[in-house]
Amino acid sequence: MTTIKKTLSQAIQERRATPSFDGAPIPSEDLKQIIDAGLHAPSGYNMQPWRFVVVQSAEQKKRLRAASYNQGKVEEASAVIVACGDADGWRKDLDLMLELGRKGGMPESYAAQAESSVPMYMSSFSSGQMQGWLNKQVMLAFTHMLLMAEVLGYDTAPMEGFEQDKVHEVLRLPLSYWVVALLAIGHAKGPDKFYGGRFDMAHTVFGEEFGKPLK
Repeated sequence: MTTIKKTLSQAIQERRATPSFDGAPIPSEDLKQIIDAGLHAPSGYNMQPWRFVVVQSAEQKKRLRAASYNQGKVEEASAVIVACGDADGWRKDLDLMLELGRKGGMPESYAAQAESSVPMYMSSFSSGQMQGWLNKQVMLAFTHMLLMAEVLGYDTAPMEGFEQDKVHEVLRLPLSYWVVALLAIGHAKGPDKFYGGRFDMAHTVFGEEFGKPLK
């Protein structure tokens, strides 16, 4: 199937959560470009705590569907990217992050500060706070991937309907992993989802302080 590429503006304006996919495989180079977009997202302290499991086989998609409230699009999609956050990522990756930073021009003063401030900050989190932090970081990367897929001409469905424990079991995830969302990618089958509309700017955006319109 021919994919029609879009500009970023088109992708943002025209994107819909696709209700059904045709299951046609995605070329590996396109899938890697989509994933690479996620890997280039910003993150707190540049700790990049995201971990992605890409599910493409028919057997594994069927298992993942059973862990996602039996939603058909999980099994129909060409690929499903299961976006997770690793609560222990900062412990394992701090030295690597600093090494990469130094290669990119990170000042030694910044590196020295991060070496102590990152463990102090991250170790203070409760389980709930860590999950909240991971949600923020992972969704930045998730959105990068979603939009790259749309720009490349694919259809997408971001999904939060799944059971944490069951997804862990299906994917054999480490205990430190927190499943944030699923991204189904492929080509739409049948009609696109209706446009649900968006609130106008006056409804949700303020200038300088709450209640004042943006000029």
